[in-house]
Amino acid sequence: MQPLQCALRAQRCLRRGPLASVSWLLLRTCRAHSRVPSSACPSPERLQGDGVGKDFSSRLAAGPTFQDFLRSASVPPEKPSSSEVEDPPPYLTADELLGRQRRVYLETYGCQMNVNDTEIAWSILQKSGYLRTNNLQEADVILLVTCSIREKAEQTIWNRLHQLKSLKSKRLRSRMPLRIGILGCMAERLKQEILNREKMVDILAGPDAYRDLPRLLAVAESGQQAANVLLSLDETYADVMPVQTSPSATSAFVSIMRGCDNMCSYCIVPFTRGRERSRPIASILEEVRKLSEQGLKEVTLLGQNVNSFRDNSEVQFNSAVSTNLSRGFSTNYKAKQGGLRFAHLLDQVSRIDPEMRIRFTSPHPKDFPDEVLQLIHERDNICKQIHLPAQSGSSRVLEAMRRGYSREAYVELVQHIRESIPGVSLSSDFIAGFCGETEEDHLQTVSLLREVQYNIGFLFAYSMRQKTRAYHRLKDDVPEEVKLRRLEELITVFREEATKANKSFVGCTQLVLVEGPSKRSATDLCGRNDGNLKVIFPDVEVEDVTGSGLRVRAQPGDYVLVKCQRLAGHVLMRWAGAQVLFQH
Repeated sequence: MQPLQCALRAQRCLRRGPLASVSWLLLRTCRAHSRVPSSACPSPERLQGDGVGKDFSSRLAAGPTFQDFLRSASVPPEKPSSSEVEDPPPYLTADELLGRQRRVYLETYGCQMNVNDTEIAWSILQKSGYLRTNNLQEADVILLVTCSIREKAEQTIWNRLHQLKSLKSKRLRSRMPLRIGILGCMAERLKQEILNREKMVDILAGPDAYRDLPRLLAVAESGQQAANVLLSLDETYADVMPVQTSPSATSAFVSIMRGCDNMCSYCIVPFTRGRERSRPIASILEEVRKLSEQGLKEVTLLGQNVNSFRDNSEVQFNSAVSTNLSRGFSTNYKAKQGGLRFAHLLDQVSRIDPEMRIRFTSPHPKDFPDEVLQLIHERDNICKQIHLPAQSGSSRVLEAMRRGYSREAYVELVQHIRESIPGVSLSSDFIAGFCGETEEDHLQTVSLLREVQYNIGFLFAYSMRQKTRAYHRLKDDVPEEVKLRRLEELITVFREEATKANKSFVGCTQLVLVEGPSKRSATDLCGRNDGNLKVIFPDVEVEDVTGSGLRVRAQPGDYVLVKCQRLAGHVLMRWAGAQVLFQH
Protein backbone atom coordinates (compact mmCIF):
# COMPACT_ATOMS: atom_id res chain seq x y z
CA MET A 1 0.00 0.00 0.00
CA GLN A 2 1.43 3.38 -0.99
CA PRO A 3 1.89 5.99 1.79
CA LEU A 4 -0.61 8.41 0.26
CA GLN A 5 -3.22 5.66 0.08
CA CYS A 6 -2.56 4.82 3.74
CA ALA A 7 -3.05 8.44 4.68
CA LEU A 8 -6.32 8.64 2.79
CA ARG A 9 -7.47 5.44 4.43
CA ALA A 10 -6.70 6.96 7.82
CA GLN A 11 -8.72 10.02 6.86
CA ARG A 12 -11.69 7.81 6.09
CA CYS A 13 -11.30 6.09 9.47
CA LEU A 14 -11.33 9.49 11.15
CA ARG A 15 -14.79 10.16 9.75
CA ARG A 16 -16.27 6.98 11.07
CA GLY A 17 -14.11 5.53 13.85
CA PRO A 18 -12.47 6.46 17.17
CA LEU A 19 -9.23 8.43 17.27
CA ALA A 20 -7.36 5.44 18.68
CA SER A 21 -7.90 3.42 15.50
CA VAL A 22 -6.60 6.32 13.41
CA SER A 23 -3.48 6.67 15.56
CA TRP A 24 -2.78 2.94 15.26
CA LEU A 25 -3.18 3.01 11.50
CA LEU A 26 -0.88 6.03 11.10
CA LEU A 27 1.75 4.47 13.35
CA ARG A 28 1.62 1.20 11.43
CA THR A 29 1.84 3.12 8.17
CA CYS A 30 4.89 4.99 9.43
CA ARG A 31 6.72 1.81 10.35
CA ALA A 32 5.89 0.02 7.11
CA HIS A 33 6.15 2.74 4.51
CA SER A 34 7.73 5.99 5.64
CA ARG A 35 11.29 6.69 4.61
CA VAL A 36 12.03 8.65 7.77
CA PRO A 37 14.15 6.85 10.43
CA SER A 38 12.27 4.46 12.65
CA SER A 39 13.14 6.60 15.65
CA ALA A 40 10.86 9.29 14.25
CA CYS A 41 7.89 6.93 14.63
CA PRO A 42 6.91 6.77 18.30
CA SER A 43 5.57 3.42 19.50
CA PRO A 44 2.24 3.14 21.33
CA GLU A 45 4.20 2.26 24.50
CA ARG A 46 6.23 5.46 24.24
CA LEU A 47 3.09 7.49 23.75
CA GLN A 48 1.52 5.96 26.84
CA GLY A 49 4.69 6.60 28.84
CA ASP A 50 4.63 10.30 28.05
CA GLY A 51 1.63 10.76 30.30
CA VAL A 52 -0.96 13.44 30.20
CA GLY A 53 1.63 16.09 31.01
CA LYS A 54 2.87 16.05 27.45
CA ASP A 55 0.23 17.65 25.29
CA PHE A 56 -1.02 16.24 22.02
CA SER A 57 0.75 18.92 19.96
CA SER A 58 4.22 17.91 21.11
CA ARG A 59 3.49 14.24 20.55
CA LEU A 60 2.16 15.02 17.06
CA ALA A 61 5.31 17.02 16.29
CA ALA A 62 7.46 13.98 17.11
CA GLY A 63 5.66 11.88 14.51
CA PRO A 64 5.76 11.91 10.71
CA THR A 65 4.48 14.95 8.85
CA PHE A 66 2.15 14.91 5.86
CA GLN A 67 5.21 15.54 3.66
CA ASP A 68 6.72 12.27 4.87
CA PHE A 69 3.76 10.44 3.35
CA LEU A 70 3.89 12.45 0.14
CA ARG A 71 7.66 12.16 -0.30
CA SER A 72 7.60 8.73 -1.89
CA ALA A 73 4.24 9.25 -3.57
CA SER A 74 4.91 12.61 -5.25
CA VAL A 75 6.80 11.02 -8.13
CA PRO A 76 5.47 7.59 -9.17
CA PRO A 77 8.38 5.17 -8.89
CA GLU A 78 9.40 3.28 -12.00
CA LYS A 79 8.31 -0.33 -11.93
CA PRO A 80 11.30 -2.65 -11.58
CA SER A 81 12.39 -4.69 -14.56
CA SER A 82 11.99 -8.45 -14.49
CA SER A 83 15.61 -8.80 -13.38
CA GLU A 84 15.11 -6.55 -10.36
CA VAL A 85 13.64 -7.67 -7.05
CA GLU A 86 11.74 -5.23 -4.89
CA ASP A 87 12.83 -4.84 -1.28
CA PRO A 88 10.62 -6.86 1.08
CA PRO A 89 8.44 -5.00 3.58
CA PRO A 90 10.14 -4.52 6.97
CA TYR A 91 8.09 -7.22 8.66
CA LEU A 92 9.12 -9.94 6.14
CA THR A 93 12.46 -11.27 4.96
CA ALA A 94 13.30 -11.82 1.30
CA ASP A 95 13.29 -15.57 1.96
CA GLU A 96 9.74 -15.46 3.35
CA LEU A 97 8.51 -13.96 0.05
CA LEU A 98 9.74 -16.99 -1.90
CA GLY A 99 7.41 -19.81 -2.82
CA ARG A 100 9.94 -22.52 -1.86
CA GLN A 101 8.37 -24.85 -4.44
CA ARG A 102 4.94 -24.76 -2.89
CA ARG A 103 2.36 -25.99 -5.42
CA VAL A 104 -0.37 -23.65 -6.66
CA TYR A 105 -3.72 -24.76 -8.07
CA LEU A 106 -5.59 -22.08 -10.05
CA GLU A 107 -9.29 -22.12 -10.97
CA THR A 108 -10.74 -19.50 -13.31
CA TYR A 109 -14.36 -18.36 -13.44
CA GLY A 110 -16.00 -15.77 -15.69
CA CYS A 111 -14.81 -13.77 -18.68
CA GLN A 112 -11.72 -13.80 -20.90
CA MET A 113 -10.19 -11.04 -18.74
CA ASN A 114 -10.14 -13.50 -15.85
CA VAL A 115 -8.33 -16.05 -18.02
CA ASN A 116 -5.70 -13.41 -18.75
CA ASP A 117 -5.61 -12.40 -15.07
CA THR A 118 -4.91 -16.03 -14.17
CA GLU A 119 -1.94 -16.04 -16.54
CA ILE A 120 -0.66 -12.77 -15.03
CA ALA A 121 -1.03 -14.04 -11.45
CA TRP A 122 0.75 -17.27 -12.33
CA SER A 123 3.59 -15.36 -14.03
CA ILE A 124 4.16 -13.38 -10.81
CA LEU A 125 4.03 -16.46 -8.57
CA GLN A 126 6.26 -18.49 -10.86
CA LYS A 127 9.00 -15.84 -10.61
CA SER A 128 8.71 -16.08 -6.82
CA GLY A 129 9.49 -19.80 -6.82
CA TYR A 130 6.03 -21.38 -6.79
CA LEU A 131 5.20 -24.49 -8.82
CA ARG A 132 1.99 -25.10 -10.79
CA THR A 133 -0.18 -28.17 -10.31
CA ASN A 134 -3.35 -29.40 -11.97
CA ASN A 135 -3.99 -31.84 -9.13
CA LEU A 136 -6.16 -30.31 -6.42
CA GLN A 137 -5.11 -32.93 -3.86
CA GLU A 138 -1.41 -32.06 -4.03
CA ALA A 139 -1.88 -28.27 -3.93
CA ASP A 140 -0.43 -26.18 -1.10
CA VAL A 141 -2.19 -23.04 -2.35
CA ILE A 142 -5.60 -22.88 -4.06
CA LEU A 143 -6.50 -19.62 -5.80
CA LEU A 144 -9.91 -18.92 -7.31
CA VAL A 145 -10.03 -16.14 -9.94
CA THR A 146 -13.61 -14.93 -9.55
CA CYS A 147 -16.42 -13.05 -11.29
CA SER A 148 -19.08 -10.70 -9.84
CA ILE A 149 -21.05 -9.74 -12.93
CA ARG A 150 -24.13 -11.66 -11.74
CA GLU A 151 -25.35 -13.19 -8.49
CA LYS A 152 -25.17 -16.69 -9.98
CA ALA A 153 -21.44 -16.25 -10.64
CA GLU A 154 -20.84 -15.36 -7.00
CA GLN A 155 -23.00 -18.21 -5.73
CA THR A 156 -20.83 -20.61 -7.72
CA ILE A 157 -17.80 -19.40 -5.73
CA TRP A 158 -19.59 -19.69 -2.36
CA ASN A 159 -20.49 -23.29 -3.24
CA ARG A 160 -16.92 -24.01 -4.28
CA LEU A 161 -15.59 -22.62 -0.99
CA HIS A 162 -17.83 -25.03 0.95
CA GLN A 163 -16.28 -27.90 -1.02
CA LEU A 164 -12.76 -26.65 -0.35
CA LYS A 165 -13.52 -26.23 3.35
CA SER A 166 -13.78 -29.99 3.67
CA LEU A 167 -10.50 -30.45 1.80
CA LYS A 168 -8.74 -28.00 4.11
CA SER A 169 -10.09 -29.59 7.30
CA LYS A 170 -8.94 -33.05 6.20
CA ARG A 171 -5.41 -31.84 5.47
CA LEU A 172 -2.82 -34.08 7.16
CA ARG A 173 -0.87 -32.34 9.92
CA SER A 174 2.32 -33.78 8.47
CA ARG A 175 1.86 -31.52 5.42
CA MET A 176 2.15 -27.74 5.33
CA PRO A 177 -1.18 -25.95 5.87
CA LEU A 178 -3.40 -25.48 2.83
CA ARG A 179 -3.90 -21.81 1.91
CA ILE A 180 -6.99 -20.67 -0.01
CA GLY A 181 -7.27 -17.34 -1.80
CA ILE A 182 -9.98 -15.38 -3.63
CA LEU A 183 -8.73 -13.25 -6.52
CA GLY A 184 -10.43 -10.82 -8.88
CA CYS A 185 -13.78 -9.08 -8.95
CA MET A 186 -15.51 -10.95 -6.11
CA ALA A 187 -12.62 -10.18 -3.77
CA GLU A 188 -12.92 -6.53 -4.75
CA ARG A 189 -16.70 -6.35 -4.35
CA LEU A 190 -17.28 -8.35 -1.15
CA LYS A 191 -13.98 -7.87 0.70
CA GLN A 192 -14.83 -8.06 4.41
CA GLU A 193 -17.87 -10.31 3.90
CA ILE A 194 -15.66 -13.07 2.51
CA LEU A 195 -13.16 -12.85 5.37
CA ASN A 196 -15.90 -12.81 8.01
CA ARG A 197 -18.20 -15.39 6.43
CA GLU A 198 -15.54 -17.89 5.34
CA LYS A 199 -12.82 -18.06 7.96
CA MET A 200 -11.00 -20.64 5.86
CA VAL A 201 -10.14 -18.00 3.23
CA ASP A 202 -6.56 -16.89 3.85
CA ILE A 203 -5.97 -14.18 1.24
CA LEU A 204 -7.92 -11.70 -0.89
CA ALA A 205 -6.41 -9.95 -3.92
CA GLY A 206 -8.33 -7.55 -6.12
CA PRO A 207 -7.71 -7.24 -9.89
CA ASP A 208 -5.02 -4.59 -9.34
CA ALA A 209 -3.18 -6.40 -6.53
CA TYR A 210 -1.67 -9.47 -8.20
CA ARG A 211 1.86 -8.11 -7.80
CA ASP A 212 1.25 -8.36 -4.04
CA LEU A 213 0.44 -12.10 -4.08
CA PRO A 214 3.87 -13.25 -2.78
CA ARG A 215 3.56 -10.89 0.21
CA LEU A 216 -0.05 -11.87 0.91
CA LEU A 217 0.86 -15.56 0.88
CA ALA A 218 3.85 -14.91 3.14
CA VAL A 219 1.61 -13.12 5.66
CA ALA A 220 -0.90 -15.98 5.46
CA GLU A 221 1.86 -18.42 6.42
CA SER A 222 1.90 -16.81 9.87
CA GLY A 223 -1.74 -17.81 10.30
CA GLN A 224 -3.23 -14.37 9.59
CA GLN A 225 -5.72 -13.43 6.92
CA ALA A 226 -4.20 -11.06 4.35
CA ALA A 227 -5.95 -8.77 1.86
CA ASN A 228 -5.15 -6.17 -0.77
CA VAL A 229 -8.17 -4.89 -2.70
CA LEU A 230 -6.93 -1.42 -3.56
CA LEU A 231 -7.88 -0.24 -7.04
CA SER A 232 -5.23 1.55 -9.07
CA LEU A 233 -5.36 4.45 -11.51
CA ASP A 234 -2.37 3.20 -13.50
CA GLU A 235 -1.85 -0.56 -13.03
CA THR A 236 -1.92 -2.39 -16.39
CA TYR A 237 0.68 -5.15 -15.72
CA ALA A 238 2.42 -3.90 -18.87
CA ASP A 239 5.77 -5.35 -17.73
CA VAL A 240 4.34 -8.77 -16.79
CA MET A 241 4.46 -11.38 -19.53
CA PRO A 242 1.50 -13.73 -18.92
CA VAL A 243 2.36 -17.43 -18.77
CA GLN A 244 0.09 -19.50 -21.00
CA THR A 245 -1.87 -22.00 -18.91
CA SER A 246 -2.09 -24.50 -21.78
CA PRO A 247 1.20 -25.38 -23.50
CA SER A 248 -0.68 -26.73 -26.55
CA ALA A 249 -2.80 -23.59 -27.04
CA THR A 250 -3.03 -22.09 -30.53
CA SER A 251 -4.42 -18.74 -29.36
CA ALA A 252 -3.84 -16.28 -26.54
CA PHE A 253 -5.47 -13.33 -24.83
CA VAL A 254 -3.58 -10.03 -24.70
CA SER A 255 -4.89 -7.42 -22.26
CA ILE A 256 -4.57 -3.91 -23.73
CA MET A 257 -6.53 -1.91 -21.17
CA ARG A 258 -8.27 -2.34 -17.83
CA GLY A 259 -11.31 -0.81 -16.16
CA CYS A 260 -14.26 1.09 -17.62
CA ASP A 261 -15.53 4.68 -17.54
CA ASN A 262 -18.94 4.09 -19.15
CA MET A 263 -20.83 3.66 -15.85
CA CYS A 264 -23.81 1.84 -17.37
CA SER A 265 -26.44 1.77 -14.64
CA TYR A 266 -26.57 -2.05 -14.37
CA CYS A 267 -22.83 -2.76 -14.47
CA ILE A 268 -20.52 -3.56 -11.54
CA VAL A 269 -17.29 -3.48 -13.60
CA PRO A 270 -16.25 0.13 -12.82
CA PHE A 271 -16.51 -0.73 -9.10
CA THR A 272 -14.58 -4.00 -9.27
CA ARG A 273 -11.99 -3.13 -11.92
CA GLY A 274 -11.72 0.63 -11.57
CA ARG A 275 -11.29 3.41 -14.10
CA GLU A 276 -10.06 3.00 -17.66
CA ARG A 277 -6.31 2.94 -18.23
CA SER A 278 -4.49 1.62 -21.28
CA ARG A 279 -1.17 -0.13 -21.71
CA PRO A 280 1.59 1.55 -23.69
CA ILE A 281 1.42 0.33 -27.29
CA ALA A 282 5.10 -0.68 -27.26
CA SER A 283 4.50 -3.25 -24.49
CA ILE A 284 1.49 -4.72 -26.32
CA LEU A 285 3.41 -5.10 -29.58
CA GLU A 286 6.29 -6.77 -27.75
CA GLU A 287 3.92 -9.32 -26.19
CA VAL A 288 2.24 -10.08 -29.52
CA ARG A 289 5.66 -10.55 -31.19
CA LYS A 290 6.69 -13.04 -28.52
CA LEU A 291 3.45 -14.96 -28.98
CA SER A 292 4.05 -15.05 -32.73
CA GLU A 293 7.59 -16.36 -32.17
CA GLN A 294 6.12 -19.09 -29.95
CA GLY A 295 3.98 -20.21 -32.90
CA LEU A 296 0.57 -19.01 -31.73
CA LYS A 297 -1.83 -18.32 -34.60
CA GLU A 298 -4.45 -16.13 -32.96
CA VAL A 299 -4.52 -13.32 -30.40
CA THR A 300 -7.56 -11.67 -28.87
CA LEU A 301 -7.06 -8.12 -27.65
CA LEU A 302 -8.87 -7.74 -24.33
CA GLY A 303 -10.43 -4.92 -22.36
CA GLN A 304 -13.68 -4.13 -20.55
CA ASN A 305 -14.17 -1.48 -23.24
CA VAL A 306 -11.45 -2.58 -25.61
CA ASN A 307 -12.09 -0.16 -28.48
CA SER A 308 -11.91 2.89 -26.19
CA PHE A 309 -8.15 2.22 -25.96
CA ARG A 310 -6.11 5.40 -25.54
CA ASP A 311 -2.34 5.32 -25.00
CA ASN A 312 -1.27 8.62 -23.41
CA SER A 313 2.20 7.40 -22.46
CA GLU A 314 3.94 9.30 -25.27
CA VAL A 315 3.71 13.06 -24.84
CA GLN A 316 4.01 13.87 -28.54
CA PHE A 317 0.66 12.17 -29.19
CA ASN A 318 -1.24 13.95 -26.43
CA SER A 319 -2.48 16.79 -28.64
CA ALA A 320 -6.06 17.93 -28.26
CA VAL A 321 -7.51 15.72 -30.99
CA SER A 322 -11.21 15.05 -30.47
CA THR A 323 -12.50 11.51 -30.13
CA ASN A 324 -14.53 10.12 -33.03
CA LEU A 325 -17.60 8.20 -31.89
CA SER A 326 -20.06 6.13 -33.87
CA ARG A 327 -22.73 8.33 -35.42
CA GLY A 328 -25.63 9.01 -33.03
CA PHE A 329 -23.75 7.81 -29.93
CA SER A 330 -22.70 9.74 -26.81
CA THR A 331 -20.72 9.16 -23.59
CA ASN A 332 -21.54 9.52 -19.89
CA TYR A 333 -18.23 11.27 -19.28
CA LYS A 334 -16.45 14.38 -20.48
CA ALA A 335 -14.91 13.97 -23.93
CA LYS A 336 -11.30 12.74 -23.79
CA GLN A 337 -8.53 14.23 -25.89
CA GLY A 338 -5.34 12.99 -27.49
CA GLY A 339 -3.44 9.73 -27.24
CA LEU A 340 -2.94 6.86 -29.66
CA ARG A 341 -6.32 5.25 -30.30
CA PHE A 342 -7.56 1.74 -31.01
CA ALA A 343 -7.31 2.05 -34.80
CA HIS A 344 -3.58 2.78 -34.52
CA LEU A 345 -3.03 -0.19 -32.19
CA LEU A 346 -5.06 -2.56 -34.40
CA ASP A 347 -3.04 -1.45 -37.42
CA GLN A 348 0.29 -2.09 -35.69
CA VAL A 349 -0.73 -5.45 -34.20
CA SER A 350 -2.03 -6.76 -37.54
CA ARG A 351 1.33 -6.01 -39.21
CA ILE A 352 3.39 -8.21 -36.86
CA ASP A 353 2.43 -11.56 -38.39
CA PRO A 354 0.17 -11.75 -41.49
CA GLU A 355 -0.66 -15.38 -40.62
CA MET A 356 -1.80 -14.53 -37.08
CA ARG A 357 -5.51 -13.86 -36.65
CA ILE A 358 -6.49 -10.79 -34.66
CA ARG A 359 -9.72 -10.56 -32.65
CA PHE A 360 -10.82 -8.11 -29.94
CA THR A 361 -13.41 -8.07 -27.19
CA SER A 362 -15.40 -6.64 -25.53
CA PRO A 363 -16.13 -3.39 -27.37
CA HIS A 364 -18.75 -0.70 -26.83
CA PRO A 365 -20.85 0.26 -29.89
CA LYS A 366 -20.01 3.95 -29.42
CA ASP A 367 -16.33 3.41 -30.31
CA PHE A 368 -16.60 2.19 -33.92
CA PRO A 369 -15.48 5.17 -36.01
CA ASP A 370 -15.02 4.65 -39.75
CA GLU A 371 -11.23 4.27 -39.46
CA VAL A 372 -11.68 1.12 -37.34
CA LEU A 373 -14.24 -0.40 -39.71
CA GLN A 374 -12.11 0.40 -42.75
CA LEU A 375 -9.06 -1.26 -41.17
CA ILE A 376 -11.03 -4.44 -40.35
CA HIS A 377 -12.22 -4.57 -43.96
CA GLU A 378 -8.73 -4.06 -45.44
CA ARG A 379 -6.63 -6.43 -43.30
CA ASP A 380 -7.05 -10.12 -44.08
CA ASN A 381 -5.82 -11.23 -40.67
CA ILE A 382 -8.24 -9.05 -38.68
CA CYS A 383 -11.27 -11.29 -38.24
CA LYS A 384 -14.47 -10.11 -39.85
CA GLN A 385 -16.40 -10.65 -36.64
CA ILE A 386 -17.63 -7.86 -34.36
CA HIS A 387 -19.18 -8.09 -30.93
CA LEU A 388 -21.83 -5.36 -30.70
CA PRO A 389 -23.54 -5.47 -27.26
CA ALA A 390 -27.06 -4.09 -27.58
CA GLN A 391 -28.44 -5.06 -24.11
CA SER A 392 -31.99 -4.06 -25.11
CA GLY A 393 -34.07 -3.22 -28.17
CA SER A 394 -36.05 -0.52 -26.37
CA SER A 395 -34.81 3.08 -26.49
CA ARG A 396 -36.54 3.76 -23.16
CA VAL A 397 -34.70 0.89 -21.44
CA LEU A 398 -31.43 1.85 -23.12
CA GLU A 399 -31.77 5.32 -21.63
CA ALA A 400 -32.37 3.83 -18.17
CA MET A 401 -29.29 1.66 -18.70
CA ARG A 402 -27.27 4.80 -19.62
CA ARG A 403 -25.98 3.16 -22.78
CA GLY A 404 -25.59 6.41 -24.72
CA TYR A 405 -27.62 5.46 -27.79
CA SER A 406 -31.13 4.78 -29.02
CA ARG A 407 -32.43 1.71 -30.85
CA GLU A 408 -32.45 3.71 -34.07
CA ALA A 409 -28.79 4.73 -33.73
CA TYR A 410 -27.83 1.12 -32.96
CA VAL A 411 -29.65 -0.26 -36.03
CA GLU A 412 -28.05 2.42 -38.20
CA LEU A 413 -24.62 1.35 -36.90
CA VAL A 414 -25.37 -2.31 -37.72
CA GLN A 415 -26.30 -1.34 -41.28
CA HIS A 416 -23.16 0.79 -41.60
CA ILE A 417 -20.95 -2.06 -40.35
CA ARG A 418 -22.44 -4.52 -42.82
CA GLU A 419 -21.96 -2.07 -45.66
CA SER A 420 -18.36 -1.38 -44.61
CA ILE A 421 -17.43 -5.06 -43.97
CA PRO A 422 -19.36 -7.39 -46.32
CA GLY A 423 -19.96 -10.83 -44.81
CA VAL A 424 -19.20 -9.70 -41.26
CA SER A 425 -20.41 -11.92 -38.39
CA LEU A 426 -22.13 -10.13 -35.51
CA SER A 427 -22.56 -11.17 -31.89
CA SER A 428 -24.31 -9.35 -29.05
CA ASP A 429 -25.29 -9.27 -25.36
CA PHE A 430 -28.86 -8.90 -24.10
CA ILE A 431 -30.35 -8.45 -20.63
CA ALA A 432 -33.89 -9.67 -19.94
CA GLY A 433 -36.01 -8.02 -17.25
CA PHE A 434 -34.06 -4.85 -16.48
CA CYS A 435 -35.57 -2.39 -14.01
CA GLY A 436 -38.89 -1.04 -15.28
CA GLU A 437 -38.91 -3.17 -18.43
CA THR A 438 -42.47 -3.59 -19.72
CA GLU A 439 -43.86 -6.20 -22.08
CA GLU A 440 -43.69 -3.64 -24.87
CA ASP A 441 -39.99 -3.05 -24.12
CA HIS A 442 -39.43 -6.80 -24.17
CA LEU A 443 -41.17 -7.17 -27.54
CA GLN A 444 -38.96 -4.45 -28.97
CA THR A 445 -35.92 -6.50 -27.94
CA VAL A 446 -37.47 -9.54 -29.63
CA SER A 447 -37.99 -7.52 -32.80
CA LEU A 448 -34.36 -6.31 -32.73
CA LEU A 449 -33.16 -9.92 -32.60
CA ARG A 450 -35.26 -10.68 -35.65
CA GLU A 451 -34.18 -7.56 -37.50
CA VAL A 452 -30.41 -7.93 -36.99
CA GLN A 453 -30.07 -11.76 -37.10
CA TYR A 454 -26.95 -12.18 -34.97
CA ASN A 455 -24.61 -15.12 -35.58
CA ILE A 456 -23.70 -15.49 -31.89
CA GLY A 457 -25.50 -14.26 -28.77
CA PHE A 458 -25.07 -14.04 -24.99
CA LEU A 459 -28.36 -13.57 -23.16
CA PHE A 460 -28.98 -13.29 -19.42
CA ALA A 461 -31.69 -12.39 -16.91
CA TYR A 462 -31.00 -9.13 -15.06
CA SER A 463 -29.20 -9.49 -11.72
CA MET A 464 -29.01 -6.31 -9.63
CA ARG A 465 -25.58 -5.54 -8.19
CA GLN A 466 -24.85 -3.38 -5.17
CA LYS A 467 -22.98 -0.09 -5.74
CA THR A 468 -24.36 0.30 -9.27
CA ARG A 469 -26.49 3.30 -10.26
CA ALA A 470 -29.47 0.98 -10.77
CA TYR A 471 -29.10 -0.29 -7.19
CA HIS A 472 -29.25 3.25 -5.80
CA ARG A 473 -31.75 4.88 -8.16
CA LEU A 474 -33.92 2.23 -9.82
CA LYS A 475 -36.23 -0.51 -8.61
CA ASP A 476 -35.73 -4.15 -9.51
CA ASP A 477 -39.45 -4.52 -10.14
CA VAL A 478 -39.63 -7.29 -12.74
CA PRO A 479 -40.56 -10.57 -10.97
CA GLU A 480 -38.02 -13.37 -11.28
CA GLU A 481 -40.44 -15.68 -13.08
CA VAL A 482 -41.15 -12.94 -15.64
CA LYS A 483 -37.41 -12.38 -16.18
CA LEU A 484 -36.90 -16.10 -16.83
CA ARG A 485 -39.88 -16.31 -19.17
CA ARG A 486 -38.66 -13.32 -21.18
CA LEU A 487 -35.15 -14.75 -21.26
CA GLU A 488 -36.44 -18.04 -22.69
CA GLU A 489 -38.37 -16.14 -25.35
CA LEU A 490 -35.26 -14.17 -26.31
CA ILE A 491 -33.18 -17.35 -26.49
CA THR A 492 -35.76 -19.05 -28.70
CA VAL A 493 -35.92 -16.14 -31.12
CA PHE A 494 -32.14 -15.75 -31.16
CA ARG A 495 -31.66 -19.42 -32.07
CA GLU A 496 -34.20 -19.20 -34.87
CA GLU A 497 -32.58 -16.14 -36.39
CA ALA A 498 -28.98 -17.33 -35.85
CA THR A 499 -29.80 -20.56 -37.68
CA LYS A 500 -30.99 -18.51 -40.65
CA ALA A 501 -27.87 -16.34 -40.55
CA ASN A 502 -25.41 -19.21 -40.19
CA LYS A 503 -26.95 -21.29 -42.98
CA SER A 504 -25.17 -18.95 -45.38
CA PHE A 505 -21.92 -20.77 -44.50
CA VAL A 506 -23.25 -24.20 -45.56
CA GLY A 507 -21.84 -25.23 -48.92
CA CYS A 508 -19.05 -22.66 -48.63
CA THR A 509 -15.36 -23.31 -48.05
CA GLN A 510 -14.18 -21.89 -44.73
CA LEU A 511 -10.66 -21.11 -43.56
CA VAL A 512 -10.48 -22.86 -40.19
CA LEU A 513 -7.81 -22.57 -37.50
CA VAL A 514 -7.50 -26.04 -35.95
CA GLU A 515 -7.77 -25.98 -32.15
CA GLY A 516 -7.60 -29.70 -31.38
CA PRO A 517 -9.74 -32.83 -31.02
CA SER A 518 -13.51 -32.35 -30.94
CA LYS A 519 -15.28 -32.94 -27.64
CA ARG A 520 -18.11 -34.60 -29.56
CA SER A 521 -16.04 -37.32 -31.19
CA ALA A 522 -12.50 -38.68 -30.87
CA THR A 523 -12.37 -39.11 -34.65
CA ASP A 524 -13.05 -35.43 -35.37
CA LEU A 525 -11.09 -32.21 -35.14
CA CYS A 526 -12.46 -28.85 -34.06
CA GLY A 527 -11.59 -25.31 -35.06
CA ARG A 528 -13.09 -21.89 -35.75
CA ASN A 529 -13.68 -19.92 -38.90
CA ASP A 530 -13.08 -16.21 -39.37
CA GLY A 531 -16.53 -15.44 -37.95
CA ASN A 532 -15.70 -17.34 -34.71
CA LEU A 533 -18.14 -20.15 -35.48
CA LYS A 534 -17.06 -23.64 -34.44
CA VAL A 535 -16.32 -26.04 -37.31
CA ILE A 536 -16.04 -29.82 -36.82
CA PHE A 537 -14.46 -32.08 -39.46
CA PRO A 538 -12.94 -35.61 -39.62
CA ASP A 539 -9.39 -36.21 -38.40
CA VAL A 540 -8.09 -37.86 -41.56
CA GLU A 541 -5.20 -37.37 -43.95
CA VAL A 542 -5.81 -34.44 -46.27
CA GLU A 543 -3.96 -32.76 -49.10
CA ASP A 544 -1.15 -30.37 -48.21
CA VAL A 545 -1.47 -27.40 -50.59
CA THR A 546 1.84 -25.81 -49.56
CA GLY A 547 3.47 -27.47 -52.57
CA SER A 548 4.80 -30.72 -51.14
CA GLY A 549 2.09 -32.86 -52.74
CA LEU A 550 1.93 -34.98 -49.58
CA ARG A 551 -1.12 -36.02 -47.62
CA VAL A 552 -0.91 -35.02 -43.97
CA ARG A 553 -3.03 -34.93 -40.83
CA ALA A 554 -4.01 -31.50 -39.61
CA GLN A 555 -2.52 -30.45 -36.26
CA PRO A 556 -3.53 -27.73 -33.75
CA GLY A 557 -2.32 -24.43 -35.15
CA ASP A 558 -2.79 -25.42 -38.81
CA TYR A 559 -5.06 -23.49 -41.13
CA VAL A 560 -7.37 -25.85 -43.00
CA LEU A 561 -9.81 -25.21 -45.86
CA VAL A 562 -13.08 -26.96 -45.02
CA LYS A 563 -16.19 -27.13 -47.15
CA CYS A 564 -19.09 -27.28 -44.70
CA GLN A 565 -22.01 -29.58 -45.43
CA ARG A 566 -24.49 -28.94 -42.65
CA LEU A 567 -25.32 -26.88 -39.58
CA ALA A 568 -25.90 -28.55 -36.20
CA GLY A 569 -27.15 -25.95 -33.74
CA HIS A 570 -24.57 -23.21 -34.24
CA VAL A 571 -21.78 -25.58 -35.24
CA LEU A 572 -20.70 -26.13 -38.86
CA MET A 573 -20.25 -29.86 -39.45
CA ARG A 574 -18.28 -32.23 -41.62
CA TRP A 575 -16.59 -31.67 -44.91
CA ALA A 576 -16.61 -32.31 -48.62
CA GLY A 577 -12.84 -32.20 -49.04
CA ALA A 578 -10.41 -30.49 -46.69
CA GLN A 579 -6.94 -29.11 -47.39
CA VAL A 580 -4.14 -28.02 -45.08
CA LEU A 581 -3.26 -24.48 -46.11
CA PHE A 582 -0.58 -23.46 -43.57
CA GLN A 583 1.12 -26.00 -41.32
CA HIS A 584 1.94 -25.00 -37.74
